[in-house]
Amino acid sequence: MSSVIANTPFSVLDRSRTREGRDAPEALRDTVRLARRLEALGYHRFWVSEHHSVPGVAGSAPTVLAAAVAAATSTIRVGTGGVMLPNHRPFVVAEQFGVLESLFPGRIDMGIGRSVGFTDGIRRALGKDKRAVRNPEDFAGQIEELLGWFTGDQGLYPQVHALPAEGLRPEPFVLAVGEGADVAAAAGLPMVVGDLRGRERMLRAVERYRDGFRPSVWSDRPHVVVAGTVAVAASEDEARRLLIPEAWSMAHSRAGGVFPPLAPAERIESLTMTAKEREFYESGLRGHVQGTEEQVAEALESVIRESAADEVLVTTSTYDRDALLNSFTRLARIAGLGAGTGS
Repeated sequence: MSSVIANTPFSVLDRSRTREGRDAPEALRDTVRLARRLEALGYHRFWVSEHHSVPGVAGSAPTVLAAAVAAATSTIRVGTGGVMLPNHRPFVVAEQFGVLESLFPGRIDMGIGRSVGFTDGIRRALGKDKRAVRNPEDFAGQIEELLGWFTGDQGLYPQVHALPAEGLRPEPFVLAVGEGADVAAAAGLPMVVGDLRGRERMLRAVERYRDGFRPSVWSDRPHVVVAGTVAVAASEDEARRLLIPEAWSMAHSRAGGVFPPLAPAERIESLTMTAKEREFYESGLRGHVQGTEEQVAEALESVIRESAADEVLVTTSTYDRDALLNSFTRLARIAGLGAGTGS
């Protein structure tokens, strides 16, 4: 086992993807079940995401889902990857994480992003528009306000307190999209950056973050989490098949504007695709960390060495939940995590 990999914590983000023949409530229950299995395997964190009006994603209320995951587990850190801060008042977000940290002390991560709904209709329903994410200074200000509710230093609303958040310390992270690396560095917060396919762009963001990092009460040094898809199987072909459902779902959404539930790989392989769909689909299969345990170990060591990452966040989704769990089990073995080291 590589010492570089063995010394790196591995975590998982599950987006509660829906699957053909199984509805959104089942996807949410799948997320909770997966968290329990990954805790047993020795993973460090388990995060959930925020998406609105996306038929293929069930996770629309990440703090609610995080509470369910934390209640079903006992040792793994639980959090969000992330709460999209422009969609919410920082005061309310602080209250929500204050409740989580109170109920599950020392286990809660507060991952924060700056995306809003991806269509005009969704943005209007959220009470937002594209201008809500155009200015990174607005996002930085929202983060400052959010953190101030925990420290008691916010000055926008005198004599107002976010209870029970004030005085508590869930671990904050910034999801680095665009100028997110600069925002995370200026705030002195850990940064999550992806994806592994855009290696050069990722490395530039990591360099900017480390160069600009200013120590804070939240973190005295830079902390980099690199995120992306990792698929491990007994053969290269089996690992590739894990990627097919998500690749097709993304291709279909880019070509037709509809993000569908995940479909079985064998059905996707029999589809007749348009030239545009085929181009997007093939692109979606390339560049991920995938293959046998030996191949994935080699690729991960390269990623970690190049980025000097402090942690790896795996974001893999696929139709076959048993195959997904097998992939996570093999990855746990590569990384030397707890129960994942067995045969």
